[in-house]
Amino acid sequence: MPTQKELAKLAGVSSGTVSNVISGSVPVGERSREKVLKAIRELNYQPNLIARSLRTNRTHTVGIIVPDITIPFFPKVIRGAESAARERGYFVVVAESEGSSEREAELIALLRSQRVDGILLIVAAGAKRPPLSSSDLPVVYLDRLPDGFEVDSVCVDDRAAAEMGIVHLLSMGHRRIAILTGPLTLKNEQERLRGYRQAFKKSGVPVQESLIWSSSFNLEEVMSVCQKGLLKPRNRPTALFTTNGLSGMGALRSIIASGLSTPRDIAFVTFDELTSEDIFRPAITSIVQPASEIGSRGMEILIDRINTGSVTGPRKKIRLPAMLAVRESSGVMLQKRKTL
Repeated sequence: MPTQKELAKLAGVSSGTVSNVISGSVPVGERSREKVLKAIRELNYQPNLIARSLRTNRTHTVGIIVPDITIPFFPKVIRGAESAARERGYFVVVAESEGSSEREAELIALLRSQRVDGILLIVAAGAKRPPLSSSDLPVVYLDRLPDGFEVDSVCVDDRAAAEMGIVHLLSMGHRRIAILTGPLTLKNEQERLRGYRQAFKKSGVPVQESLIWSSSFNLEEVMSVCQKGLLKPRNRPTALFTTNGLSGMGALRSIIASGLSTPRDIAFVTFDELTSEDIFRPAITSIVQPASEIGSRGMEILIDRINTGSVTGPRKKIRLPAMLAVRESSGVMLQKRKTL
């Protein structure tokens, strides 16, 4: 098996540089890092992880827990996190909490027992407090943030992103715009509702409280809440905004079940891409989150915490911009639609 000295000789760098690239503990210039990675591939170098763990008291393994691996947003986050971890010599263990805070606690305990160096966490809904204290193990929260607690976190600017979607519908002439939220125990869902209210306030249009529909991450409950609002012809909204992908999917199913269609009967915008616009008709107007970047930025913060040994101190809060992808589901302008 090749040694780090042999890697250094082939790459034309020092043994220390090779060690830093493999451990990820010290930043290395891109040119030198590429030389080392090329040498690793050519010599098929496999680090002795057990020996390194005993020597450094680290496993160079991190965990990432997501609520539901089948929701398209989460695999994109995982991919970004895994890519950033690989570049810095870390391995990633992925686990799914199935949306259960109890299962989430079990997974955290399991990852601790496996001696991971840190955890990226997208929390299950309903938790009253952060399920993991970072007093002894670095943890970075992604997307869904616990309300009222200071934690390292990466997510989009939820309020501004939701406001952007509502402004789009207002610009199309809609005034009766319903919002379907996920659990309002989550800070990001609260912020998206605030963005909804903020858009109306800035436009001078009063919010109709009856068009604020709150639900859960249970698809059947989402559909039930949505259908109740859609089956009242006199008070039916002309547009619907959903604050997450699961709510968006449930809303679309409810629209179909109610005998309605989008955009003909109701304009529709959702947070998160539901599926490829190439195969989904009508193509869905979406607030697109930089999912991969959320994962990679979260991993960078986590590994920095691990390498510096600093799990306390001022928290890092990264808020990324989202993008509005306007497609078919938000429809033609309301004034024009009335004449069709």
